[in-house]
This record gives sequence, structure tokens and C-alpha cells, in this order.
Amino acid sequence: MGLATPAVKSSQETAEERPGPRSIGPYLVLAAYFLGALYQTIQLWADPASRMQAGDVNDVDQASWFMRYSAEAVSHFRLPALVTGAMNAPHTVNLMWNTSLLLPGVIMTPVTLLAGPQVSLNILLFVALAGSAAAMYFVLRRWGASVLPAGLGGALYGFSPAMIGSGIGHYHLVLAIVPPLMIDALLRIVTGRGRPVRTGIWLGVLAAAQLFIGEEALIDTCIAGGVLLIVLIACRPASVLAGARHKLAGLGSAAVVALILSARALWVQFHGVSLSKGGAYNVVMHNGKPTHLYTIPYAWVVPSGRVLLHTYASEAIANSYPQPSPEYLAYLGIPLIIVLAAAGICFWRNLYIRVAFLAFLLLEVLSLGGQPIGPYPGKLLPWYWLQNVPALKSVLPDRLTILADGAAAAVLAFALDEAIRRWQASGKVRMDTILHNPFIVCYGITFIALAPLFPTLYNAVPVATAPPGYSTTFTALHLPSDATVLVVPVPNGSLTSPLRWYADSGVPEQMIGGDFIDVSVRGHESRSGRAGQTPLTEYLNALQANMTPTTIPTRARIVAQMAAWKPAAIMAYCSPGGELSQFLTREFGPPQVRSGYWLGWRLNSSGM
Repeated sequence: MGLATPAVKSSQETAEERPGPRSIGPYLVLAAYFLGALYQTIQLWADPASRMQAGDVNDVDQASWFMRYSAEAVSHFRLPALVTGAMNAPHTVNLMWNTSLLLPGVIMTPVTLLAGPQVSLNILLFVALAGSAAAMYFVLRRWGASVLPAGLGGALYGFSPAMIGSGIGHYHLVLAIVPPLMIDALLRIVTGRGRPVRTGIWLGVLAAAQLFIGEEALIDTCIAGGVLLIVLIACRPASVLAGARHKLAGLGSAAVVALILSARALWVQFHGVSLSKGGAYNVVMHNGKPTHLYTIPYAWVVPSGRVLLHTYASEAIANSYPQPSPEYLAYLGIPLIIVLAAAGICFWRNLYIRVAFLAFLLLEVLSLGGQPIGPYPGKLLPWYWLQNVPALKSVLPDRLTILADGAAAAVLAFALDEAIRRWQASGKVRMDTILHNPFIVCYGITFIALAPLFPTLYNAVPVATAPPGYSTTFTALHLPSDATVLVVPVPNGSLTSPLRWYADSGVPEQMIGGDFIDVSVRGHESRSGRAGQTPLTEYLNALQANMTPTTIPTRARIVAQMAAWKPAAIMAYCSPGGELSQFLTREFGPPQVRSGYWLGWRLNSSGM
């Protein structure tokens, strides 16, 4: 089978492929994805403005801040600034190093302004699940899969445990609509199926769009594309290299278009950043310890509480995973793994299945990262030799399982068609008995393999609304629109409620602290470099939480910190006679504004 040859179809030819009325099959598949996404998010729709999915409050709060930030920019007839002091004032944050959801934020501006950022996020989550499945379905159909096999492949990709886990708070990952389209365009170029330049332009547009949805997913897709090219060259070197000039023209046009559309953003991101020494690093803080994110093999077969078919024991094992809960992404289940392995071995001569199966295996191996696994040293894993490459050092390898699930979806869809075709060609079909009916047997095995992946719906929890008096206090301070404000509690990577307060109210426009990725973080202790607390912010937050501070900043340190921040005002949520109120009153005098438990101080130009 040549590279440009469509996959051999099953004799289960759909009505839409025969002359006559158009089949309703594709519409039923898309309707099933719609209902699946509705099922998954159903608890959010009881009150979409104030309910979010449980499991990753901090990232959802941060995403709500990004949605409000983009909407406020568009409401002032401009695009969001890529470097802003709206968070981490006055030091600024480079949004290109963050999961800023710039393109979704701009698109959802009308909804954010009218109904609030959480409604926008809930809509995005719904669209992400249904849209990702639909995108994979479209790609599988383009490459010759029949309607139902393609529909099941799309469901495996769009509603996989990796996608459901990412949807807990990683919107930049669960919005995985573009990656299958990028892989499709790349394959059409290198196999000669599409017009190279036109397809290359389309690929460039998709790449630029993905950059502004989530750069991490763009890098993951490029890795998956590279893996596919390596596999294709290994399987059909002559076919891949034939017509190289036209194929290079297509890839070159993709690079040119992508660069034109994203040149300024990339310059803002990388200008002045030494990728060999700085940049985000693939480590996060978990339970107070720096933790690499990579797949631990037992995650492939141990179901968590996010799928219906699990046990208390398996859920306990998943809950003890030594990484954050949303990173438990790799689960496929023993039945599906057996089916994929059997398909890869039995249908090895089918080029589509062979390429997809090998890509699936390689991506899963890459997802193991470069860390030692039990007695096996990390040097035995391929990611060990890639993890310090400048363009890859910020990649979190466990998230490659999302693309691996896309390859698994292709194996499943093409193997279903191939199994039925071979059975029919054997002449041993008897439609009157179950065990001799290829459709019942093949689809029955497939449903058994996919059943362990059926997800539980997201649990909804209330968002952290601002305590009464928040907006009133800000208004009463009579500050300029661009004034920098110190809000206590001071937001950081593990205390994000003040970001939510801004998302819901739009004030203050410039906030000290925040939850963001800082590429200038010293050392490699954390990928995030999340708004590291200063002694003063730790002290203020401890007092605000009625906890005993671990350190007490000196007067000189307080003065120096305030001089560095230069806030125009302080807003503190505290009891009037509490320790925080007493401390702030000693340092800055009596508050000028009181509204419930909110106290406000206007400060001079030195921040005192």
C-alpha cells in the first residue's frame, strides 16, 4: 500500500459513500460527541457563572484571570498585551511563557463581558471535549475510515482519560482540536495527497492558532509529527523522499506562514532569554517538593476514580500517584492495550495501522520521561537524551499521552475496518449466528475494550467569589485606572482566590503577586517559577489566615519591599481588630476606607 493510497475500506460501505441520499451517520456521531460533552460537564450548567470542575482550583482561577484580562483588552479595542503588569506589578509577566489562552480569551470576549469568565471557561471545556473528538473523527474519515470506526476513534481521543484529566484545569491542553488537523495537514504534504503549498499554508495557520491556544500542545504536536515522519521514513523511505522538492515547498510555506503570524509573539517570548540557561523547566512543585512530570507505567493499567469502572483499591493507588492529580493521564486499561497490540501485530502489513501503532508506542515511551523508573536508569529512556534540548526542556513528557491516544484512536479505527474486511473476504460470514457475524464480534470486542475508559462526570464546586465589599472598597479609594494595588491575601501559586476576584470584577487592573510562569526563576527548582513569595507576603498571608508567621520581616525590609512595589493602595480582607489590621495600621496609619471586613489604605508615591 503506497503512502498516497487511501486505506482499504470495509465492505461495510456507508450510505454516504454510495449514490443516493446522504447518510445521517456522521450527524449521529457528532450528536453523540455533543451528548458526551454535555454528560461530562452537566453539573456545571446548573449555574455556569459560579460553578467550576473540582480538582484543580488554582489553575481554573488562573484561567479565569486570563479570560478577564483578554476580554478587558478587547473591550478597549486592542489585543491583549503580551507583557503585562496587570499581574506581578510592577515587575510584569510575559504571557507567552504562560498558559494564557490568548486566542480563546479573545474569541470568548462577548461571553466573558456579558456572563463572566467562568461561563466562558465552561463553554470552552464543553467545546474542547466535543470538538477534539470531532476533529479526530474528521481526520480519520479523510484517511478512509468508515463512519462508526472513525466515530469510536474520535471518542477515544476526545474523551480519553488523558483528555478528561487535562480538563480538570489545563484548558490549554484539553482544547486539543487543532493537533489532529495539524497532523493531517503534515501527512497530506509528506504523502503527496494534498496540494503542497496550499496545504502548507493551512498547516502554518493551524500552527499559529495553536501557539495562541497553548504553546505546550504545539510543541507536543510537533514532537508527534516528528515521530510520525521517522516511522514513515523507516517504513516507506522511497515514497516519502519521492517528490521531495514539492514536499519541501509545502513544509516551507507552512513555516513561512506560521512565522509571519507569530513572529512578534515569539520575539517577545524569546528576546533576551537564554534558552540554554533559563526558561521554564520541566519540574513542578508538588506537596512542597520539586517533581518531574512523567508517566509511571502502572498508570497505563490502574483505573482512577475518573472512570466508572474502578475499585476502591485502584482509586487509592491512583490517588497516591506522586504527581498532581490532573497528571494521571496515561490510563488505557488492559483490554484496550491488548486490542491495540493485537491490531498492531495482526495487521502489520497495513501501512496505516503499522505507522499509527509504532507512533503510539514511541509516544508512550517518550511520555516515560528521563527519570529512573524503579531499578531502571533514566539513561535507558529516549527522553533522557532530549530533555535538555533548549526547545524541549520545558516540555512535560507525561502530556504526550494525549497525542499517543490520538495514535491509538487511528489504530483502533483502521483495525476495525481491516478486521471486518478480512473476515468478509474469507467467506466465513454467517449473519444468522453471533459468533460468525463480523460486525457483532468486532464491535463487541471494541466496546469491551473501550468500556473501562468511560468517564465519570466532573464534580462541580463553587468558585471563590470575592467577599462582600471588595469592589466597594476599591471604588472608595478613588484610584487611577492603572494604579498598582497590594491585595491581601497576596495571590501566589497556591493561593489564587484574589485572581478570581479580579476575574469577576475587573479590578484592580494592576495587582502585586499572582500565579504565573516566570522564565527568570533562579535555578531549576520549579518549572513554574510561580510568583515566589517574599518574606513580607508570607507574613501578610499568615496574619490574614490567623496563622503564626514563620518569620517576621524587619522594618527595613518592609520599607525596601514597599519601595520596590510602589503600590498606590492596600486592600486587606481582615477583621478590624485582628493582627493583620493592627500590623497594617501600625505601618501605614488608620485605614481610609472600611467596607465590611475590607480595609483600604491610600499610599504615597513611595508605597508608604
